[in-house]
Amino acid sequence: MSGRVLVGVKRVIDYAVKIRVKPDNTGVVTDGVKHSMNPFCEIAVEEAVKLKEKKLIKEVVAVSCGPQQSQETIRTALAMGADRGIHVDVSGKDYENLGPLQVSKILAALAKQEDAQLILLGKQAIDDDCNQTGQMTAALLDWPQGTFASEVSLEGDKINLVREIDGGLEHIKINTPAVITADLRLNTPRYATLPNIMDSLMNNETELHKPNHRTSLCVGLIPLFETVAPEDMQGGTDRSGAMLRHTVLQSGKPKRIILSCLCI
Repeated sequence: MSGRVLVGVKRVIDYAVKIRVKPDNTGVVTDGVKHSMNPFCEIAVEEAVKLKEKKLIKEVVAVSCGPQQSQETIRTALAMGADRGIHVDVSGKDYENLGPLQVSKILAALAKQEDAQLILLGKQAIDDDCNQTGQMTAALLDWPQGTFASEVSLEGDKINLVREIDGGLEHIKINTPAVITADLRLNTPRYATLPNIMDSLMNNETELHKPNHRTSLCVGLIPLFETVAPEDMQGGTDRSGAMLRHTVLQSGKPKRIILSCLCI
């Protein structure tokens, strides 16, 4: 395979930052907090760059969805060896509603637009831990998928993968085009050197896209979940969960429930 690879890079709160919950319990505080590239996305970028260094692919394109600050994440990917970046500008209230499904639709549209042969993603983000984007992107494109990859090798239009599963390791072979999600042991990402960082600042090869009805990236950025506390729901506390389940099913919108658990 000698084609183009899209790599998803997500801007998340840095792993070393102590998380603070908002006073209204609807999320975590993000203002004035250090952000960086999702660690699993760093692994995906490193694997794509290694494939390019082996001359197995011709171009690495880093894609990030989010506000203007997401361009910093793209520049980090460029400093690591990506050829160019695509920033899908989603900000304000729309960014709060941006979830794995919307990102998957954007990635699928970009894959068709860029004629990509491979999409490399981190297996999950450390902020929401959803582990959904890779699988849904593959489903939308009707492409084979190799998730939790700890080893990747290309043979023509085939990809040999070693997957980390509960029972150990699984060896599979899939066709291209395909979607791969990177596990922790796939590689050790390189550091972005200062000269490369300066080059990425001066030669910023980043395209800007806006997901609206006038573009091919038109997605519905409507809230799919509502965050509520158990004490605010009718029915009070129910140890069996039957009342909680009934309340959720009776509502018109799925609810992300904040639960307090005591492990003994």
